[in-house]
Amino acid sequence: MNDTQAALSYTSYLSLDELLDAQHPRSDEHDELLFIVIHQVYELWFKQVLHEALYLQEQLEAGNTAHAVRTLRRILTIFKVVVAQIDVLETMTPSQFTSFRARLDASSGFQSAQFRVLEAVLGRRDERVFAHYPEGGEQRAQIADAMSRPSLFDSFVTYLAVKGYDVPTGRDVTKPLEPSPALQEVLLRVYRDDTGPSVVAEHLVDLDEGMQEWRYRHVKMVERTIGDKTGTGGSSGAHYLRTTLFSPMFPDLWAVRSRL
Repeated sequence: MNDTQAALSYTSYLSLDELLDAQHPRSDEHDELLFIVIHQVYELWFKQVLHEALYLQEQLEAGNTAHAVRTLRRILTIFKVVVAQIDVLETMTPSQFTSFRARLDASSGFQSAQFRVLEAVLGRRDERVFAHYPEGGEQRAQIADAMSRPSLFDSFVTYLAVKGYDVPTGRDVTKPLEPSPALQEVLLRVYRDDTGPSVVAEHLVDLDEGMQEWRYRHVKMVERTIGDKTGTGGSSGAHYLRTTLFSPMFPDLWAVRSRL
């Protein structure tokens, strides 16, 4: 009987044989399996968030408030799970991590192409991220492609236009998001109207805050585990991660807070 004729089972549907055989510790240390599983689960969640974000952009650009809000709520809930996973990782002491850290060689979380694509979808435009990806490689191409497309916030601006707001146009989507006084005036109207678009705007603020919470918890986890040591793969570790803190993805949504 070939695979197409075999009865579908829980194991085959979820490809559990392949999934549960995808952990390959490079040492005999007890805690290395936890480290691998946690990071593999991160990558699965990043895959799901990217899947949801693409759908969210489609719904925003179509002016579909209800579907956009539901999708944002799902993404926000996933982010809460992603942040909570750090609690599990922090059950590993510095000495336990050190026991197998040397076996990681040049591998580093900085090499997570999915997270770099997610950052690009959320508006980051920084060619320094390409330092970890060789020219001509598939991962570099994926990140570059994400940086060339409209970001989530660009899709939100399109959504506002669909809803009848006179938004500024002509932004170069390959450039970083910069505060726009003209757009902030539009956002003030959105909040004063207090209809569907204001709900979407507030969920985007929640998403921005959730991303900043993830970055903060990630920094503190690295600091308590390796202090200011050089990160795996030669990265600058906590020093670099601290530079990413408190930088909002959607600056206009924060700029209007004092005027609401």
